[in-house]
Amino acid sequence: MAALDTAVVGPVLPALRAAFGIDHREASLVTIVFVLFSLASTAPLANLSDRIGRRAVYLACLTGFALGSLLIALAPGFGALLVGRAMQGLASGGIVPVASAVIGDVVPFERQGRALGLIGAVFGMAFVLGPPLAGVVMVVLDWRWIFLVNLPIAAVVIFLGARVLPGRPANATRGRVDVAGVAIVFLLLAALVLGITRVADASAGLTLWPGFLAAAALLLPALVATERAAAQPMIPLSLFANRQLAITYVLTAGAGFGMGSVVFLPSIATLAHGVSPSRAGFVLLPLVLCSMAGSVGSGRMLNPLGARTLIVSGFVLLALGYAAIAVTRFGLAAFLAASVPIGLGVGVIVGGATRSIAIDEAPARLRGSAQGLINIFSGIGTLLSAANIGAIADFRGGGAAGFGVAYLTVAALMAAMLALALALRRERGGRAAAQRPRSGAAAERVADRGR
Repeated sequence: MAALDTAVVGPVLPALRAAFGIDHREASLVTIVFVLFSLASTAPLANLSDRIGRRAVYLACLTGFALGSLLIALAPGFGALLVGRAMQGLASGGIVPVASAVIGDVVPFERQGRALGLIGAVFGMAFVLGPPLAGVVMVVLDWRWIFLVNLPIAAVVIFLGARVLPGRPANATRGRVDVAGVAIVFLLLAALVLGITRVADASAGLTLWPGFLAAAALLLPALVATERAAAQPMIPLSLFANRQLAITYVLTAGAGFGMGSVVFLPSIATLAHGVSPSRAGFVLLPLVLCSMAGSVGSGRMLNPLGARTLIVSGFVLLALGYAAIAVTRFGLAAFLAASVPIGLGVGVIVGGATRSIAIDEAPARLRGSAQGLINIFSGIGTLLSAANIGAIADFRGGGAAGFGVAYLTVAALMAAMLALALALRRERGGRAAAQRPRSGAAAERVADRGR
């Protein structure tokens, strides 16, 4: 449900502009508001699930998402629609990290890879089914029904979740809510999101985005100082003291950049290969199908091969695919062939490898927070890709040549991520080696599982 509502926004925007009489800049707020509130709510909701249990937070998120969908469907004006998108964003921030933490809590170790891979496959399915589904609904009914359909879905999932999801764990953390940390995280991410999106918007000029990014830079040390002083920090800085987790979060941002870079591929198809704008979206179909296959396949291979091998393989595929995309002289067939390793690479990276490291390395009492940081860094990487690819392409004169330079830059960044991934700990005998007790967080995880 959350993935579909991300995928259907693009096809719905023309209908929203017609319904509310808004321009393109105002229409972009539909996405910006959702992303802002989703990123800002991820850490607090993930941390809250560590405190009061996964079930209560997950059901609250589903309820909030359904209420936001209802408000959008009934919105009398564009302002009410944005409030509904903010509600959806707030709620969606807890859905994926809490679901991933549940997998770590209750799914047997040998099946966690498959379960995490299915989460990635769900998003691939959403991006395949979302746009055509939105088109059919708008032709047969009205754009409001795209959001109304969330209500019966939410009702079913809430009913099932109330029956089967685990309650408060025995090792749940207690104490005061880190209100100062919540406030600073919201302000920092708001400044970062607005700064990055204004960089991508040429009409914003040079007066807005430097101030937003400067505010984010100033708020970061304030956040670190606040979390160090907090008795129960919302973002436990101890997670970054773990070398494996610190590397994983950087790699997650790189993976988000790689995933976000897919958005501009139809532009190359149009500018370099003569595909009409109305059909440009179809060139992504092989990529998305390969992404789904990569997510499911990597989930199945996570235990025998280990997370490090899969992450390295994913960045190899992304680097090769984006480098091939940048070379436009071989025609549309070569373009489509180059999209295959990109799709496989995206699928492998989002198929659960980074999340499995967070499950293995983070203490069980901080599992939700560790998964929330995966979402935050991935979202930041995706936003950075939107700002930088367009800026590089414009700087190089726009057109196919400009995007070629931009995608060579993306390929270079994926190669840098590949080099960083080699610094991850090698798991001898695959991920099953993680079952052996280790020092620190991993040892605590094994002890928790034994209890």
